[in-house]
Order: sequence, then structure tokens, then C-alpha cells
Amino acid sequence: MLSNLSIENYALIDSLDVSLDSGFTVITGETGAGKSILLGGLSLILGKRADLSTLRDKEKKCIIEADFIIKDYSLRPFFEENDLDYEDQTVIRREILPSGKSRAFINDTPVTLDVLSQLGDRLIDVHSQHQTMRLTENDFQMKLIDALANNKEQLKTYSQLLKAHSKTQKGLQDLLSFQAEATKEQDYNNFLLTELEAAPLKEGVLEELEEQYQQLNNVELIMEELSKGDQLMNDDQIGLISLVTELRSVLSKLNGFGSQYADIYTRIQSVFIELDDINSELQTFQDGVEVNPSLLEEVSAKLQLLYNLQKKHGVSEISELIAIKNALSDKAFETAHVDEKIAIKTRELQELESALEEQALIIREKRNTAIPDLKKQLEQQLSLLGMPNASFKIVVNALDTYKYNGMDDLSFLFTANTGSDYGLLKKVASGGELSRIMLVIKSVMAKYEKLPTIMFDEIDTGVSGEISNRMADIMKEMSQQMQVFSITHLPQVASKGNHHFKVFKFDEGEGTKTNMRKLNNDERVVELAQMLGGKDVSDSALAHARQLLN
Repeated sequence: MLSNLSIENYALIDSLDVSLDSGFTVITGETGAGKSILLGGLSLILGKRADLSTLRDKEKKCIIEADFIIKDYSLRPFFEENDLDYEDQTVIRREILPSGKSRAFINDTPVTLDVLSQLGDRLIDVHSQHQTMRLTENDFQMKLIDALANNKEQLKTYSQLLKAHSKTQKGLQDLLSFQAEATKEQDYNNFLLTELEAAPLKEGVLEELEEQYQQLNNVELIMEELSKGDQLMNDDQIGLISLVTELRSVLSKLNGFGSQYADIYTRIQSVFIELDDINSELQTFQDGVEVNPSLLEEVSAKLQLLYNLQKKHGVSEISELIAIKNALSDKAFETAHVDEKIAIKTRELQELESALEEQALIIREKRNTAIPDLKKQLEQQLSLLGMPNASFKIVVNALDTYKYNGMDDLSFLFTANTGSDYGLLKKVASGGELSRIMLVIKSVMAKYEKLPTIMFDEIDTGVSGEISNRMADIMKEMSQQMQVFSITHLPQVASKGNHHFKVFKFDEGEGTKTNMRKLNNDERVVELAQMLGGKDVSDSALAHARQLLN
């Protein structure tokens, strides 16, 4: 319920702060006093877009804040889904800055207008005559029947099944699309895969082949240079081995004459060992090098194959070719087994459809059971509201399609007069009739499910006398299950409120302001008397007012 509302710098409101209670609250005031301004400010809390022109002082920001007690509304999942801090007493704040920018907060966490609007729909239902067209919507009518039918758990189960059905159906469609695409590309993909599998694909293979190609392609030059190297190493006169051997022999004679000679001998000995090792490797290289045209041709062909594959697939690394080969291999495997997967998914879908249809049948049967009771309640209540011949014809029609709320369509027909044809509400009911029908429907729904705070904005316009009394009684009865507000011009309605607020205008300085305050019992008597007889309050009007209150 709405426990507190504060408004600053909005339209004619300079500063307003009111505490509100449960039960039935009435709001009265002269025409033009600012009741619509109050609703306008409240609508910003509910997610309506802001208008810079509503700022009273264009240099200051507008702040509207509302406190709600929500512990009975089962809203914790909504807060978790939107990453908001849940509090039993939740504070919603809206700010409109002089720059025109708007900000919204739920428990001091910034939120989008969409999130604010979703929460607002769960907290307050603002109902005015022009909003009665919701009554003509099929979804709203079905919601009414489901409330009486106690279909909450069945609809929850149905919704879970429908979600699984949608997911499974999408999975099946994806498999069928994959199958169609794979079949169309199968031959070409198999050709690509075979081509890649025939290539020597492994990490580093390109570098190895390029090195091997360079050696085979330059074998004569390599042989010539290795021969020169061998001659430089082993020539009897000037060969490095002979010269270093002779040098080592000379230094060995000095080896015993001091550590410095011993060190130099050790170093030349190391040089000799290294040269001897190099000489052995050169000999091995010479023995291993040979002209091999067939191997050169083979290596060249492998290189050309890899170069062509890189160009064909638009890649520059062997690792990328390997990745493409693996992907094609996986796709070939998937293609080979897709029929089996389609069969499994099809069976899953059929099982879900059977479960959905079974659940939809339960929902339909409970709806059909609830309709006579709904029809009776609506017609009885409307009879008391001056529509004694009001009659409904409500029929649930089975569908072959899955809707979000079952597999039914609804024919919700109405006539206000005996002997007249039944027709759709939006075509045969007047605005005043729709208002009374909506009031009755809301009162019926309040018995069966937890509704949010409801605010009736002059729903009693155009009625008087005993009908207005009955409308007030209905709203007061509703207030036993929920918080109810009624903005009214009728003293019969105003007198039934548990709490009474008056909206009024006053001049201050060079401007006009709007405010609202709670009336005590004596003030209520005066207010009702003025609503009965005008500004000049007579004794009879006061007596009538006291009688209404009592």
C-alpha cells in the first residue's frame, strides 16, 4: 500500500507531504483545485514520461517520492530479476531536473522508466473513465475469469511448459535449418575436408618444408662450400687442424714454466677440441648431402599445396588451416548424426505439446465452471448500480494454438437492455456503463486475488442518489482487501471514506498554489455540507452532512 507521498516543485504544488493509511480514502476539492495535478505527480512515480513544463520553479528540480509497504505483494522475484535491493517498505523517487533530464530510483538504486513502469503497474492501479477501455480487452477479461477459477497454479505450470515448448521448438528449427544448410553444402564441405586431410597439416610444418626446400634446391652450392671448408680444415700445409696441432705442441713445452703458460695451453687445447668437432660435423654434412631431384619435387609439391590452401581459405597460418579442418570435421559429424537429434527433439516437442494440451484442458474446464458464478455476481452488482437488465453472455472457445494464457479464446458479450442483442462491450456499452462494469469487476477480482492499491478518479461522474451510495459501498467493501482511493465530487461517496483529504488552492505572494490536507471529523462535516449545498453552508446542509457521516 501507499504509505507516504511527497511532491516538491510540481505544477501548482510547492511542497506536499502526506501520510496515507489502509482502508478507503476519499479525496475531494473544488473543480480546478488541483486533483488532476496530484494524479499527474503520482503518475511520474508510476513511470510516465516527464514534461519540463510541469516544473513550478524552472530553476529547481522537481522531486516526487512515494513510500510503499509491499510485503504482501510477492515482489521479491521482480527485485532480484532487476538487481534491486528488496525492502518491505520500498521508496520510489523521481527527479526532473531544470535541464529536462529525468532520473528514477527504487530504494536509491537508479532504474530505467521501463523498470519503474513495470513496478508501478504492480503497486497502483489508477482508474479513470477513459481507462475503462481496458475492460474491453480479451486478456483483461480472461484474467477476471481465471481469478474466479483459481487458475493461478495451473497457469504457472502451463507457462513453464510453454517456455520449454518454445525453447524445444527453436532447438528443432535450428536442427532442421542446420540439416537443410548442411545437405546443400555437404558435397563441397566433404571435398574441402578431404583436401585438408590430405595436406601435411601440423604446427611448424611450413617452416620445416621451406628449410628442406632451400637445402635441396641449393645442394650443389652446399657441396662446393662444404668441400672448401674441408680443405681449409685438413690441408697438410695450411689446414687449420695441422696448424692448431703444431701450435698446441709448441705451447705444451711451456706448460711447466708457470700458470700463465698452463692457462694458454688449456685454451688452445679447447680450441683444438672445438675445431676437431667442427671438422667431424663437416665430414658428416658432406657424407649426407646428395642431389635428389625427386625429393626436391616432392617437397616443392607439399609447399605449393600448403600455399594454395592458405590462399584458398584466406589465412596466413597453418594453425588456422588446422582449425578450419577441425570445424569441417565437426560439421561432418553433426551432419551424420543430425537425423537422430531431430528425432529426439521431435519426440520432446510432442511430449510437451501433449502436456500443454492436458494443462490447457484443465484451465478451460475450470474457466467454464467459474463463468456462471461470475455472470451471476456481475449482473447482481450491476442491478444495484441502476442497470437491472444488464446481462452477460460469456463463452470460452477452444483453440488449436498456444497462447500465453492457455488455448482458449473468449467471447465476452453484453447487453444493458432486455430484448436487445448481445454485443462486444466496446460497441454496446456507454462510457458510464463501462465505468460501473469496471468497478464491479474490480470488486469481484479483489475477493479472489491480491490487487494493488487502486485509485478511482471520478468514476462516479454522472451518477447520483442511491446508485452513488452503492458505488461507495462497493469501494468500501473492496478496501477490506486492499487500499482504495476515490477522487470524487459526490458527498455520498465522500462520506463513506475511512480517511478524507481535501485538495485546495490558495494564493501566496504573486502565485497560486495547490496543497492537500487530511480533514478531522468537524472539517469533514463542513466539507460535505459544502458539497451538498455550496459555499454558503446552511444548518440543514450541516445536519445532512452529519447524517451521511453517521
